Amino acid sequence: MNFNLEKTAFPLQRKGPLLTIIMDGIGIGKPNEGNAVFLANTPVLDQLFKAPLYAELNAHGTFVGLPDDSDMGNSEVGHNAIGAGRVFAQGAKLVNQSIESGALFNGEIWKKLVSNVKKNNSALHFIGLLSDGNVHSHIEQLKKIIKQAAKENVQTVFLHALLDGRDVGETTALVYIEDIEKLFSEINKNNRKYRIASGGGRMKITMDRYEAEWGMVQKGWNTHVEGEGRFFKTAAEAVETLRRETKATDQFLDPFVIAENNKPIGPVQNGDSVIFFNFRGDRAIEISRAFTEPGLSRITRKRFPQIEYAGIMEYDGDLHIPAQYLVTPPAIDKTIGEYLVHNNIPLFALSETQKFGHVTYFWNGNRSGKFSEKLEDYFEITSDLVPFEQRPWMKCADITDQCIALINSGKYKTGRINFPNGDMVGHTGDINAARISVEALDICLGRLLSAVKNADGMAVITADHGNADEMFEYDKKTGKPLINSETGMPKAKTSHTLNQVPFIIYDPAYKGEYEISKNIGQPGLANIAATLFNLLGYNAPEDYNKSLITFKRS
Repeated sequence: MNFNLEKTAFPLQRKGPLLTIIMDGIGIGKPNEGNAVFLANTPVLDQLFKAPLYAELNAHGTFVGLPDDSDMGNSEVGHNAIGAGRVFAQGAKLVNQSIESGALFNGEIWKKLVSNVKKNNSALHFIGLLSDGNVHSHIEQLKKIIKQAAKENVQTVFLHALLDGRDVGETTALVYIEDIEKLFSEINKNNRKYRIASGGGRMKITMDRYEAEWGMVQKGWNTHVEGEGRFFKTAAEAVETLRRETKATDQFLDPFVIAENNKPIGPVQNGDSVIFFNFRGDRAIEISRAFTEPGLSRITRKRFPQIEYAGIMEYDGDLHIPAQYLVTPPAIDKTIGEYLVHNNIPLFALSETQKFGHVTYFWNGNRSGKFSEKLEDYFEITSDLVPFEQRPWMKCADITDQCIALINSGKYKTGRINFPNGDMVGHTGDINAARISVEALDICLGRLLSAVKNADGMAVITADHGNADEMFEYDKKTGKPLINSETGMPKAKTSHTLNQVPFIIYDPAYKGEYEISKNIGQPGLANIAATLFNLLGYNAPEDYNKSLITFKRS
């Protein structure tokens, strides 16, 4: 494969590095009472938004490989698109296609899972996020797969339901539980046993990522496999009781186990088959390792059931986690990082734990590790293990300190960083905390841009999707915030938005050599990579989406 890059006809003469800054979750929303970005005191961003080298990019739906433009973007597909410079069909779309075509059910792994439970007269388990958020999973996909299991005469199915309240409304779990219980009720008329067996909030159990808190996986294992936890008769009873007692929203609800005669109805046992039905990888890897690695020491397993385990997708293409999966993931190749190292360009990637994988694994096309140990340096700052609304500045100052040191080292030609504040704090639904998170980000931007200027460098400032820009749920007819009947306050929105994101080039030595292109009808995140190549003095590969800038002839 040829990775040679051609020099542009008019290379920019900048001595310093090109820094790409991802302001995670900072979209362009309406200037209203629910927009934490608008409400925040942001003198640096205010000036950048008025800059001549400014554009607004699409970061949702088909612009990032999702099935429909009503689908919110997310950090995974956003960083895939930025790093790859092209749009690839993503998890949700691939799973939809595989289900509709029948390829999933005709595949070797599905047949193996079903055959296993029939042979052993055992249970087929589904574990994953029960919602229609379409960021990690979608309930309609789950229902179609469960219907197929019933069609193939699988007698026993247990669902271990992780509650969302993050990519959907913060207290919507009962809607999805009622939906799936209705399906189970219909199937069980034919003398089947299809039941919800356990569950808990997604930020409490099972769905840890980047090895930030293995204790979540331990709780998930104890709940789904050991059948340990607080017993309830139904999932609805569990949700209602835990909400009432803890005042927590769905994503933070404690784990629960469905029991009869004081015994859990559906823990994972020897001879069972297990499907983790999330299509997004970051929060699926650790629990997959727990089910498939006998020697894993990060959690304590009283027993290690001998089962057939599969993910709906392969979650790590390099480490092959898990070994069995139902749908082949997108083959993302020739990312900007791979091109740069083949052209001997030293670079760095930096973030805190919550988004470190996004500027490395997802940026590199769902690839673990580096392309070059010699030319690439990756830096991870450990995230705090406290609720994000209690420390909304997160590690942005630490990221900034280290980034400034890397710029001043003179070692790198380019680098990329991610500030997680706008997204992680936005997900809490706390608008005051989100506003503070944006203000902290703004202070750090000011410091970074000063360092870029002193180094005679450039910076690209953008985002992967919106979040903090829309913190309230709104009535579509009146345009006014929906009111929480219990608190009398606006109903919090914890999910991503469909809003466009900013794109700014900060170039202190700019002398009009180029301009934002007017020839791209609806630019998206995938247009960024070609732009970065141009700013570094190279023509983008021919199959990359067009650059956002046009050079003027000197």
